[in-house]
Amino acid sequence: MESIWQETKLPAFPRLRGDVHTDVLIIGGGMAGLLTAHFLRENNVPYVLVEKGRIAGENTGHTTAKITMQHGLIYHRILRSGGMEQARKYLRANTLACETYERLCSRIACDYEKKDNYVYSTADAKKTEQELYALQRLGCDAALCRDLPLPIQIAGAVKVPGQAQFHPLKFLAGLVQGLCIYENTCVREMIGSTAITDTGKITAKQVVCATHFPFLNKHGSYFLKLYQHRSYVLALQNAADVDGMYVDESDGGLSLRNYGRLLLLGGGGSRTGRKNGNWAELRAFARAHYPRAREVGFWAAQDCMSLDQMPYIGQYSARTPRLFVETGFNKWGMTGSMVAALAVCDRLTGRTNDWADVFDPSRSILKPQLLVNGFEAVVNWLTPSEKVCPHLGCALKWNRAEHSWDCPCHGSRFTAEGTLLDNPATGDLPDKNSAP
Repeated sequence: MESIWQETKLPAFPRLRGDVHTDVLIIGGGMAGLLTAHFLRENNVPYVLVEKGRIAGENTGHTTAKITMQHGLIYHRILRSGGMEQARKYLRANTLACETYERLCSRIACDYEKKDNYVYSTADAKKTEQELYALQRLGCDAALCRDLPLPIQIAGAVKVPGQAQFHPLKFLAGLVQGLCIYENTCVREMIGSTAITDTGKITAKQVVCATHFPFLNKHGSYFLKLYQHRSYVLALQNAADVDGMYVDESDGGLSLRNYGRLLLLGGGGSRTGRKNGNWAELRAFARAHYPRAREVGFWAAQDCMSLDQMPYIGQYSARTPRLFVETGFNKWGMTGSMVAALAVCDRLTGRTNDWADVFDPSRSILKPQLLVNGFEAVVNWLTPSEKVCPHLGCALKWNRAEHSWDCPCHGSRFTAEGTLLDNPATGDLPDKNSAP
């Protein structure tokens, strides 16, 4: 179940052998961690990056690879809950992220293309009108659309021109050349700012946790502040050229973009561990609306969802001044990764910027989603189950579409035999019995 991106093979890096001392340790070799390493190298800051498997082997290799500051209908929500200044900072950060990608992609052959981005609603025109008004108040070039070149009946859509799409692994193949990376090096434990691995210790002055879902439970309460959402993608040949990037504002809607002659159709998702439409839903849509299309690839991705739909970037917790985190990108991992790398590198190099505080991980957690996350955890702690997640003891659910054991609380996933697939769990299931 490899994505079309994974046909591009990235350079291999050695496993850690022995003990290492450095200024900054980056844990996690996805887009966020690798961009952080790149910017630290640009600033001549000694660093080491470790990845438990191969770099970009998980969610970065399964993205739909859209680069945009338009993250659903978020600006109306921020204006309503946080005010004009917070919305401006969110827009400024993500616009800078898009501009930085454009600069980097200008010297890396990665199929970078400028495209208009559309967020549509199938049921509520007022939502898109409110978002347009919010973007216009923020000085953003945006327009309202009533029709799209899609086989979907919409109530309205907000268009933002000049966004982008690319090939994420071709981009990383150019970016990671010469970076100080150790692959197949799993951090089993942190003792202060020293990371313990199976083959050596890494002692650092400062540590960046870029592991998708933070794995250190004693700080930050991320097990309450985050949950994970699973979504699915088909690559279709002989389908439509939609000439843009499209996403439904609702959690259960569709995402579409082209890559060359392929149409990438995404959707069918839900909270990890819950029943969903998965690829069956997408295949049914393709049969109905693109009957001549041929499926040439399919894959799934997993996103960390925050309480307020904004990432957690910065100091891991108020009590950990030398530990930093990059997580909670919701469904916008490419732009969120760049924002995280820029913000954390500014912090590590002593620079200030005027927008990083909007992503402060210690901001208020008093949001409705907190109750949902807490309820989900309590229910699953009390549910008898054949399999229990080693992360925090939640009952695992069998995922028939992907033949995996999934945790509804925090999103850890395991193969039928019990081998770890997705964090925050850090090890396999204790008993590796076969699937039901």
